[in-house]
Amino acid sequence: MTLPGTAPNPPGTDRAFQVDLRGLVDLLSHHLYSSPRVYLRELMQNAVDALTARRTLEPAAPADAFGVRLYADGSVVRVEDDGVGLTEADVHSFLATIGRSSKRADRIAEQRGDFIGQFGIGLLSCFLVADEIHVLSRSARTPDAPAVEWRGRGDGSYTVRTLPASARPRPGTTVTLTPRADAGEWTRPAQVHALARHFGSLLRHPVTFDDGTGGTGGPGTSVNPEPAPWARTYPTPGSRSRALAAYGEEVFGFKPLDTIELDLPAVGLKGIACVLPETVPAGRRHGHRVHVKGMLLSEQAEEILPEWAFFVRCVVDAESLRPTASRESLYEDDTLAAVRDALAERLRAWIARAAASDPDLLGRFLQAHHLAVKSLAVHDDEILRMLLPWLPFETTDGHTTLDEFARTHRTVLVTSSVEEFRQVAAIASAAGLGVVNGGYTYDRELVHRLPEIRPEATVADLDPATLTAHLDPVDRETELAAAAYLAQARDALAVFDCDVALRTFHPASAPALLVDSREARHERTRSQLAREQEGGLWGDILGALRQEAPRAQLILNQLNPLVRTAVTIDEPELARTSAEALYGQAAMLSRRPLRPAESSLINRSFLDLLAHALRKDS
Repeated sequence: MTLPGTAPNPPGTDRAFQVDLRGLVDLLSHHLYSSPRVYLRELMQNAVDALTARRTLEPAAPADAFGVRLYADGSVVRVEDDGVGLTEADVHSFLATIGRSSKRADRIAEQRGDFIGQFGIGLLSCFLVADEIHVLSRSARTPDAPAVEWRGRGDGSYTVRTLPASARPRPGTTVTLTPRADAGEWTRPAQVHALARHFGSLLRHPVTFDDGTGGTGGPGTSVNPEPAPWARTYPTPGSRSRALAAYGEEVFGFKPLDTIELDLPAVGLKGIACVLPETVPAGRRHGHRVHVKGMLLSEQAEEILPEWAFFVRCVVDAESLRPTASRESLYEDDTLAAVRDALAERLRAWIARAAASDPDLLGRFLQAHHLAVKSLAVHDDEILRMLLPWLPFETTDGHTTLDEFARTHRTVLVTSSVEEFRQVAAIASAAGLGVVNGGYTYDRELVHRLPEIRPEATVADLDPATLTAHLDPVDRETELAAAAYLAQARDALAVFDCDVALRTFHPASAPALLVDSREARHERTRSQLAREQEGGLWGDILGALRQEAPRAQLILNQLNPLVRTAVTIDEPELARTSAEALYGQAAMLSRRPLRPAESSLINRSFLDLLAHALRKDS
């Protein structure tokens, strides 16, 4: 079907895509660029790349011979450069063809790695703030080249005309935007100046700003007056260290615990890593400030460092990292992977130096970032050997290092969960057992590697049998006297697959200890569900197997006055209620999540005991 008045295309005819420029600009604004402010970065990037190309033509020119000049007075935004410029053919090829970049031209293809941008769509970002883009350019490649004017409009139309060389006496390019009324937020003079400093403070070419007033933003105000702090010379190592720390504080807003210089000559990367002075929540990663050839690429580049390095924030400038199409993140390739590995090695080396020569710094670092070091030590034998003895762990002796703990306890027991540690900590400590909380991330695995560093130490998992073996049994007469009560208690708690035993242990203030594990509870729950689902013969078989599943154990403390009174109760209902109350109290002290049936039991036993007390008093 063809439109009226048009001739049909012969079968097999090649056709060109039709591009709706307004739709494309809307796509860029919502899905490629994070904010309209990137228009200035794109213009500055194009200008710097043009200067780079000019430098290849005139390598002997003075370092400050070519530069970029910005102008914004509220009515226009103008970016002018002394770069390589464009011919009329270049204008038709590169400004009027979406996606084609002059940096892909054959004549400079071999230098494309010298350019920040590679994608040829940056100029379209100007349509985020203006309806028309005016470009005036003159090529430095051709002597006596005329000036070329290009006007592109948001509706997809453009015009090109050739002007006398006098229209632009020197080679280079000027891009002028007349901002839309709704773009004032991004095109006011103060904002343009701030954005220019934000994106271009580390650019190697001189960049100046003029707001037309002759004041602080007057002609010649430098956007990048000094080179990067790591590229400057300092009279002493101490002054250099202080300058880098001050720069890190200016960029990130915190005073670094220390600064680590980063230098990877193979990819032209330089910068600093600032060690955060406070603990970072587990799993939280900070973004890093990454410049490519001086131009700010991203303030949230997480991919530059491995996940375990969340104790630092970096600001780096690199030559050989590839930006994505939006130029707001890094392209994941072999080069980036190699850079990430090399930077990780620099951080390891810093930790090693602190461990060897600055124990005060190491102590402050580990106090804030022991979790990050633990995650590294799990996979890094060198860090493990250096720092495992110094890392803090939660133990029955309080928060202490493994080195100190192993001196006191030849056998180190480690729990598999936080709740298990909380169940047994007080009793294990009173019994003289050395127990480490292995429930936190990395801790159990690291404690088990202690013998690699301290061969005289023995590490074993804590299990209920180990703990109960250290609890003293009661004498036979006491056991027989309590037998009836223990039978009532076992019957009352059978629904929780819980056995009941009577022992003596310290502290005497603890009436009962609930010994259970997450694995045992999971196995009992699985068996119960299987039994309910199967029924019949299979249900009976599974029920028999269920009896062999690990059971919880409520250990009553004969040293506790309340327990000594409870075991003498001869009233069956009151005995059952008291056993349920003791179970509920021990379950709450374990700090594990309560099952609905346990919550119901705690409420019921409390009310029953209250009712019994009121009846007794009445």
